[in-house]
Parts: sequence; structure tokens; C-alpha cells
Amino acid sequence: MKYWVGIAGLYSRFIAWLMRRMPNERQRLLAFTILAGGLCGLAAVAFHLGVGWAEALMIHRANAASGRSWIWWTILTPALGGLAAGIGLTYFAPGAAGSGIPQVKVAFATRSGYISLRDTAGKFILCVIQIGSGGSLGVEGPTVQICAGVSNLLARVARLSPKNSRRMASVGMAAGIAAAFNAPIAAVTFTLEELIGNLDQTMLSGVIVAAALAAVVENKVLGSNPIFHVPRHYELANSSSLVWYALLGLLAAIVSVAFTDSLLWLRAWFKRLTSVPKWVHPAIGGAATGGFAAVAIALFHVNGIAGDPYQTLTMALTGATGLTVVAMATLCVLKLAATVTSYSSGGAGGIFAPALFMGGTLGGAVGYIDVAVFHHSADSIGAFAVVGMGAVFAGIVRAPMTSVLIIFEMTGGYGLVLPLMIANMSAFALARHWRRTPVYDALLEQDGISLHLKARPLDSPRTAKAPATELSTDLSG
Repeated sequence: MKYWVGIAGLYSRFIAWLMRRMPNERQRLLAFTILAGGLCGLAAVAFHLGVGWAEALMIHRANAASGRSWIWWTILTPALGGLAAGIGLTYFAPGAAGSGIPQVKVAFATRSGYISLRDTAGKFILCVIQIGSGGSLGVEGPTVQICAGVSNLLARVARLSPKNSRRMASVGMAAGIAAAFNAPIAAVTFTLEELIGNLDQTMLSGVIVAAALAAVVENKVLGSNPIFHVPRHYELANSSSLVWYALLGLLAAIVSVAFTDSLLWLRAWFKRLTSVPKWVHPAIGGAATGGFAAVAIALFHVNGIAGDPYQTLTMALTGATGLTVVAMATLCVLKLAATVTSYSSGGAGGIFAPALFMGGTLGGAVGYIDVAVFHHSADSIGAFAVVGMGAVFAGIVRAPMTSVLIIFEMTGGYGLVLPLMIANMSAFALARHWRRTPVYDALLEQDGISLHLKARPLDSPRTAKAPATELSTDLSG
């Protein structure tokens, strides 16, 4: 008891000191925005290192088990990880379920950016467990929620108004994306497209500062190289390939809609599955994911389905001969199925990395067609894989500007501007035409929450004093 009284006393003295040094709220907002950029970068690095450590401890060891036991361990490990995550999500931190992006959008729109410390810590721990055990989910969405939680905690420490606390949520989102992808420019555009929806000058300046600082921290700790080590900067070598890039945009739209529809359908089915305890649902999804991963390893001797997908995706981006056209097409379908089961069953993790994997393998398969029909260089396979990543990302996430910029920053190459624009905008326009509601909004609507962020002004009374009960504990979008 004396310990907590001492902590409370130190906190009170710190607040008094802060108010004396920075009585103006604008000064505190600037100072804590800078602090948030650095701390969010550190939190993101710690989270990514934690996931990597857990993968080495769990799913990688399962894949490398001796004899035929690797099959059962590959299936069992994601199931056990899903079970542990399900228990934690049900009894400890229900708000940590899902990807993290919808939760930040709800917090931004209805609760002045408030994200509890429990949900922030729960997101960190439970995603490390589930992704590290082989869940077909990404670290990028969770990084956004973790960083938004860190920035909101700082807003509370600084005693910011609801209006400026809400601005700090956008700071956390930008810092999270910048640190997750090592892409500060794309982080700014994604925050504008997905969260802010307008050009509030104060908010935009904070977003830029935080994204830059988070990327600097990530670079200093993990290195400044792009996420994907593409051996060369691809370019549009033959204009005749544009017809296949247009076809890739169409196929990316089909994959995007199939992914979104199956995700929503299976998620609704799990919500109706009351005969099985809710905390068991992620274990069911984990077992299915492990089964899909076992099929991929048995057929093609690569994983990428359960656990970190980037190593296998890099093979597609380099046009590695180990991945045939059949392998790439099959891996795309398996990844779609694995991600749908991992996510819809109520797990904790994002869909960014799976979307990039599906796009890369789909693009690589189309690249094989370009090589076979027009007898172009085999470099076309890697180039199509790069463009495919952006196209499927644009079709699923519905952030067209970000989908172009994030590929530039992640691969370090700018020679595919025209193919990227054609495929990405085709995928975006067709997916939007076939399914008007973006995936994150559709997930929220499935939970009975309707947001109209872009139409709501920053000073709206609803953003300042909306009841916390607007975010249902059942939210797992």
C-alpha cells in the first residue's frame, strides 16, 4: 500500500511541475507529441522483437520437429496459442481482440481517443502469443493500437483536453504505421485516409512529427533497410506487360472481395456458435490455420501461412525458382483461408501482412503468365509480385494513396509507378463497386457500431463526451 501511495505522490508532484513549466496546453501538446513519437517507436520495436522471439520459440520449432511429428506440432501449436489468446481476450482484455485499426477508429470517433492501459498491454501480450504460435495474422494493426494506447496514456498524463487527446490518437496511429512498415510517408497518408479524413493543421503536423520520430527510432534499433530485400529496382521494361497489370488489378479486386466476404461470413458464424465457449473459438481457428500451413509445407516446402509470412513473400518478390506458378496461386488461396479462420474466430492480430502476402503471390502467378506468353525476362515475376502487394492492399484496406506509397517505401524502388497506379486503382475501384463498405467499417457494423468519421467535425460534442459503453466488449473487428 505504501508503494502505491508513494507512486501517487510522485505522479502528483510531476503534474504540478509540468503545469508550472508548461501552463499552455498547446505547449504540452507539442512536447508530448514529440515524446509520443519516440516512445511509440520503442513500443513498436519491443513488440516486433517479442513476436520474433515467440515465433522462434513456438511455430518455427514446430515446423522443424523431427520425422512426421512436425505435422501435428504445426497444427497443435497455433491451436494452443489461440486457446491462450482466447482465454486472455475473454477474461482479461476483450478490447484487445481483432486487428486494432477498428478499435482506434472507435476510440478516435467516440471517446476522445481513449484506449485503456489494460487493452494496450493485452494487445501486446496476446498478439505476441497468438502470432508467435503461428496465427495467420500481422503485427501492423496491433502496433497501431499499442501506439495509440501509448499516445493516449501520455495525453492523460499531460492533462490534455478531449479535443487534443483525440489528436493524440492520430499521432499514435501514424507512429504505429511508420514503425511497423518503416514507411513514415505512407503512415501520414494512411492516417489521413483511414482516420482523420480532413486536413486539420494541428493534427496533421503532429502526425508528421510522430511518424518521422517513430521511423527514426525503428531505424536506429532494427536498421534502415526496407522490409523486403528486393535484389534490384524493378521497372516497366515492356509496355505490352500493361495488359497483364490490368488483369492483375481485376484479380486483386476478386481476391479482396472474396477475402472480405468470407471474413465477415465466418465471423458471423462464430458469433452464432454459442454451443462452444467463446474462449475456445480462437483455438479452432488456430488448428485450421495449422492445417493449412501443414499443406503448404508438405506441397512446397515453404511456410508463410502460419507465422511470419515475409520470408516466403520475399521469395516471390525475387522471382525465386522454388516458387512455381502453381505454388504461388495455391499459397495465395491457403493464406486467404488461414487468415479468415485466424481472424474470424476471434483472435488478436492484423490483416496488413496477410494482404501483402496474398497480393505478392497473386502477382507472382500473373508474372509467370507474362513470361510464358510474351517471353519477357524472368524479372517480370518479381515485378508483378511487387505490384500485386499494393493492388490487394488497396482492394482490402481501401487506402489507394497509401497502397502506392507503402510499396515504394517497403521495397525501396520507384520504377513501377505506372503499373502500380493501374493495378491499384483498378483493384480499389472494382472492390469498392462490388462491396461499398470497407472492411474495417463492415467489421464495426457487424458489431452494431456505425462510424462516419470523415463527416464529423473535430469539435463535435459527440467526440468529447461519448459514453465508454459505445464500444462493446464484444468488438473484435
